[in-house]
Amino acid sequence: MELGLVGLGKMGGNMRERIRRAGHTVIGYDRNPDLADVASLEELVGQLQGPRVVWVMVPAGAATQSTIDELGALLSPGDVVVDGGNSRWTDDEKHAAELAEKGIGFVDCGVSGGVWGLENGYALMYGGDEEHVAKVQPVFDALKPGGTAERSSSGQGGGGRREGEFGSVHAGKVGAGHFAKMVHNGIEYAMMQAFAEGWELLEAVDSVTDVREVFRSWQEGTVIRSWLLDLAVRALDDDEHLAKLRGFAQDSGEGRWTVEAAIDHAVPLPAITASLFARFGSRQDDSPSMKMIAALRNQFGGHAVTSSTDK
Repeated sequence: MELGLVGLGKMGGNMRERIRRAGHTVIGYDRNPDLADVASLEELVGQLQGPRVVWVMVPAGAATQSTIDELGALLSPGDVVVDGGNSRWTDDEKHAAELAEKGIGFVDCGVSGGVWGLENGYALMYGGDEEHVAKVQPVFDALKPGGTAERSSSGQGGGGRREGEFGSVHAGKVGAGHFAKMVHNGIEYAMMQAFAEGWELLEAVDSVTDVREVFRSWQEGTVIRSWLLDLAVRALDDDEHLAKLRGFAQDSGEGRWTVEAAIDHAVPLPAITASLFARFGSRQDDSPSMKMIAALRNQFGGHAVTSSTDK
């Protein structure tokens, strides 16, 4: 099939290559002319045969809204827009309603895979009407792990598992794909926090003399073996005690949305919520709340305090 792809950054560029490897035609547009196949969205739409499918991979919020607004003016009834960025699920409902007024379909798709997706495939969670999803299905099949991109390059399916068993799901109605991806990222926050806390504790004791090899030993035969654990070992191989890094971690927004959704639905998420707050704490060189804790401990128990001028 033919696909228009808007946004050719780290993920979008690799997705274009993976879809092409599966035998499909991809016409890509990016504001950076060095990455783009065409000079404008109008030219992109003009080169596609109807019914068109255009996949948007730009930052959530204003950039996505303006892109969808422009596509809404360029596309025709029967065409479909896919938002594969990290939009909030409530925005999906708004975009679907706006495009539906023009007879244009809308599918939201949460995409996981990062910089490894080109070779390993992308986990896909998508939401929308069956008829709109069906128009995009060949692209979903190309992008997912063990999909047509692997078969076209190696002549076989992926890893001995039954083709199509994992890695792709029609999660429900519009918004379900991004909601599922949001929860996925919330779980990811908590898992990373658990590995980080375990690593810090191992580093803190004198009796454990090779923390990196402890982590490596967990890669086989343990219940916590995972891709995140594999990546942790890679990071420790590059920098055994992570001495080159500053303890600062940004949050993408999806962790916050997960916690907000939990509040809205009265669902307790203590581990995910704590992992989000831990990231906020990482941005403080000198924690204001810990100043109050130290002051209170000194007041009621005479515990020692450290001056801001002490080294």
